[in-house]
Order: sequence, then C-alpha cells, then structure tokens
Amino acid sequence: MEIILMFSAFVRSRTSWGILLLSGVALELAALFFQYVMKLDPCVMCVYQRVAVLGIAAAGIIGLIAPALMLIRVIAATIWGISAVWGVKLAYELYKIQSDPNPFATCSFLPDFPKWMPLHDWLPSVFMPTGMCTDIPWTFLNVTMAQWMIVIFVAYVIVLLLFLSSIFSRR
Repeated sequence: MEIILMFSAFVRSRTSWGILLLSGVALELAALFFQYVMKLDPCVMCVYQRVAVLGIAAAGIIGLIAPALMLIRVIAATIWGISAVWGVKLAYELYKIQSDPNPFATCSFLPDFPKWMPLHDWLPSVFMPTGMCTDIPWTFLNVTMAQWMIVIFVAYVIVLLLFLSSIFSRR
C-alpha cells in the first residue's frame, strides 16, 4: 500500500511529467542524430512516429503546468495515451511493411498532415520524409528501428496505465 501512495505522489509531482518530457525530447534528438549524423533518411512512417513522440513530449509539458490538478493530469494523460497508442500502430505498420516480401508494399512519399498543420512545409528539416519505408538501414541487437519503436511505444502505454491507476486515486 505504501508503494501505491508513493507512486500516487510521484504522479502529482513535476518530476514525473518532466521525465516524460525529457524522454520525448531524447527520442526526438535521437531521430535527428540518425537523420543528420548517421545519414539515415526517415520515411513517412518514421515522420509520423516523430509526431507521436512529440505528442508524448507535449503531454509532459502539459503535466508540468500543474500536476497537482486532476484536470491537468487527465488532459496530459489523454494526449499521452492517444500519442502512445498511435505510435504503437504506426511502428507496427512500418514493421509489417518492412517484413513483407511484397515489392508493392510501400508507403507514400509525402506525409498526409492536415491542411491547417502542414508540418512538412513548416519544418521540412524534421518532418519531410526522404527515405523509403521498405528500407532497413539500421539494426541494434538484430532488432530494427521499427521494432525498437514498438517496444518504446508499448513501454509508454504500460507506464501510462500505471499513471492512470494513480491519477484517479484519492490520496
């Protein structure tokens, strides 16, 4: 019971939301490192995953505003959940494209952002895809980047579920 109370207090602290923000920023910086230092061109699905990670970082910023307020925690957790689940979906779709031997299995060349938010026009150095979804240019421990992103987004969902159990606790 004491662990639950400690975790509940942690959820209400700025530290927890700051960690969420920093993890999102770290993943974005890693993506830019892969793109500009290692010269790995991002595909459109990779760009969408960047947006999902930015959504998670945005949830961290919102949670930092006033983590003691239930409304702020719920708004931040909702954005976190939508972004993390969307990220799992995107990463899994990319994994399927990369593992499918079908030569016609590919994705579009341009992102399909809403007309009111054309990120690829506003910041093409980050959001303009230049690679092909079928390419697997990098692996670590024999695991592709798409597979690592599945693991990362699933971890975000699991941590979110722990947060949700504490967000709604009374103490």
